[in-house]
Amino acid sequence: MKQGVIPEHIAIIMDGNGRWAKARGLPRIVGHKKGADALRVVLSTCRDMGVRYLTLYAFSAENWERPQGEVTDLMNLLRNFLLKETKALHENGIKLTIIGDKARFSEDIRMAIKEAETLMKGNDAFHLQVALSYGSRQEIIHAVKLLAEAVKNNQLTSDAIDETTFANALYTQNIPDPDLLIRTGGEQRISNFLLWQCAYTEFYFTSTLWPDFSKEHLASAIIEFGNRERRYGRTES
Repeated sequence: MKQGVIPEHIAIIMDGNGRWAKARGLPRIVGHKKGADALRVVLSTCRDMGVRYLTLYAFSAENWERPQGEVTDLMNLLRNFLLKETKALHENGIKLTIIGDKARFSEDIRMAIKEAETLMKGNDAFHLQVALSYGSRQEIIHAVKLLAEAVKNNQLTSDAIDETTFANALYTQNIPDPDLLIRTGGEQRISNFLLWQCAYTEFYFTSTLWPDFSKEHLASAIIEFGNRERRYGRTES
């Protein structure tokens, strides 16, 4: 890889767990568990390559509409992840941030999230954001309401609202916008994920299902990213 082309921030839509399991005649939860293994590999590889921020789309606001059995399995998987992985993440200097509507989770999961985020609050070696019960349109509406309330209470004037002010009202405040967004599973859309933040993000789509996504696949995405010219709307010099 050419020096200087490693993205600071990678976002990933982890798609294909269910199809991976179906192709093997297995329950969908097996695909989700296999996907958790892929997550660990990608997290480790990102750190080794010098990526500083990783944002994962793990459970969308729309995913609550899936069959109740699958939602229950996913909540159990999340619960186990928080209980088993928090200590290891902290010991490796990782800061974990959950973005999304946490109010929809059960009380024990909300408490586990709070404890994990509090424990890792001061870490700065690597920043891991996991989008759970997340929808970008919902996030934008939430930010608008926060700003409207601040104006109503004379804490902010409408003239003071600019791109920076708005970005600071989002769940991703203090996190740089993604340089590269990867979507696995063959679909070519961003599915209500980081709509504001991805204004100038480079997109990389692959047919590889998430449980099969390896460090070699990640390296290929980063190599392609490094070969692109990012002009941010400007013409070539």
